[in-house]
Amino acid sequence: MKIKTKLTSGIGLLFMIIVLLGVLAISYIDKLADDTKNILSDNYNSLDYAKGMLYALDNLETDREALNIFMENLEKQRLNITEINESEATDRLARHFKLLDENPSEQNIRQLRLDLNQIMSLNMASIQRNSVIAEDTARQATLWISIIGICSVGIALALLLLFPSQITRPISELTCGIVEIAHRNYSKRLHFDSTREFNEVATSFNDMAERLEEYQQSSLATLLSSKKYLEAIVNSIHEPIIGLDHDRQILFVNNEALTVLNLKREQMIHQSADELSLKNDLLRRLIRELVHPNEKHEPLKIYADDKESFFQAVYVPIKLTETETEGEKQVGNVILLKNITEFKELDSAKTTFISTISHELKTPIAAIMMSLQLLEDKRVGALNDEQEQLSKSIKENSERLLSITGELLNMTQVEAGKLQLMPKITKPIELIEYAIKANQVQADKFNIQIEVEYPEEKIGKLFVDSEKIAWVLTNLLSNAIRYSKENGHVVIGAKQDENWIELYVQDFGKGIDPRYHKSIFDRYFRVPGTKVQGSGLGLSISKDFVEAHGGTLTVESELGKGSRFVMRLKA
Repeated sequence: MKIKTKLTSGIGLLFMIIVLLGVLAISYIDKLADDTKNILSDNYNSLDYAKGMLYALDNLETDREALNIFMENLEKQRLNITEINESEATDRLARHFKLLDENPSEQNIRQLRLDLNQIMSLNMASIQRNSVIAEDTARQATLWISIIGICSVGIALALLLLFPSQITRPISELTCGIVEIAHRNYSKRLHFDSTREFNEVATSFNDMAERLEEYQQSSLATLLSSKKYLEAIVNSIHEPIIGLDHDRQILFVNNEALTVLNLKREQMIHQSADELSLKNDLLRRLIRELVHPNEKHEPLKIYADDKESFFQAVYVPIKLTETETEGEKQVGNVILLKNITEFKELDSAKTTFISTISHELKTPIAAIMMSLQLLEDKRVGALNDEQEQLSKSIKENSERLLSITGELLNMTQVEAGKLQLMPKITKPIELIEYAIKANQVQADKFNIQIEVEYPEEKIGKLFVDSEKIAWVLTNLLSNAIRYSKENGHVVIGAKQDENWIELYVQDFGKGIDPRYHKSIFDRYFRVPGTKVQGSGLGLSISKDFVEAHGGTLTVESELGKGSRFVMRLKA
């Protein structure tokens, strides 16, 4: 039977019983009302009239209106005859009342009392009979209403207990089946024997599960083939690769990674990288940088292939789009170790070459400077205007060349990691005075005013390599003068912010585009459109010197408003 048929039949039956209950209750209530009406309207009135006539008899001697009262009640009684023998009794009462009217003797009064008692007895007996009938009607009404009420309650309870379970149980089983399918358990089947509707749903569900199972089985070979193909691709890559899921379990690893980690494949696949890292230093460092990423990943020095090799770790997050509403979700990471040994060797060769060339260039430059100094000596002979101009040009270019070689030597020290600091206690004002003195000739040449901002209150001292920090400040002040307009001014100063001391240089030139604020600290970088000559190494070396002291070098600049370079060092 269909659910709709069951529901219609049950509710229809319940409705019919309720209607029957209502009709039965109304009919019995109406019958009880009729019985009560008979008692009240017929018998009770007769008793009331008899009571009135008895009252009149009791007051014949004292009340002149007693006979009229008796007659009024007698007429009412004649109109309210309802019981058997009540008419004869009433006629007898009337005859005796006529005799009383002719002869008001005690015997006639007594006879009237007897007649009234008979009428009252007839009505009292009728009241008792009608009460028994009313009680019987009430009992019947109670019985039938109770029977029909119990039937309706039973049917309602049956519908309440049985019908919901017939719907909820299949729905619950269907929900569980859908969950199993969602978890790729395509062997799940449903069987409903209760209703045809759910049997149709179960049939459709089973067909779907069967097709999904067939699809899964048919695509299993393809998936295995694809898996082997991907594994072959990963193993063909000549750089170590490690694949991790979101719980940092190792999903795949190529042969190169096994070599550098000195582990076997069965030791790594489907194992926790966190647990393996406890026994492997290289893996521990890779996982540490994955969990706590730094701004800069230092190259890894690994002994592999019977030689020292350098690798740069690259972390690639793997994201999947599960649903359109949820968006992308990170499901894992791939660790790629890029072999930079060749580049490291080339960089080392470059550094060595630059260092050698710089040292070699210093000797001829020094000879040129010495020769120029002898040429300018008045004892050798005076120079004409043209010769003085050429001498001046040679001197400027030689000084520029000497400055470049010095910057190259500083750069090679930083790159080679041979930068040696010789810190000592230094006052910030001493560094400022040194920078001003070193750039005073250049400032006078362009008529640039150097303003010093130094707090009146005492500020802390610095524990730094004064030579290198002075070089940084000198370089910043030189740049500020070069990029300032003639007859302008620059500001150099210092201030203390808690345990930090700031040394700053500010110019009021054309400023630097915000796009290049980070790039200007890169080696050999020059802001596009800059006409002032330079090597592009000064700011890079300055930043390396400051960071070697645990400080920072930053720039604040707006186009048309100049630039402000700030060096923060620990007091």
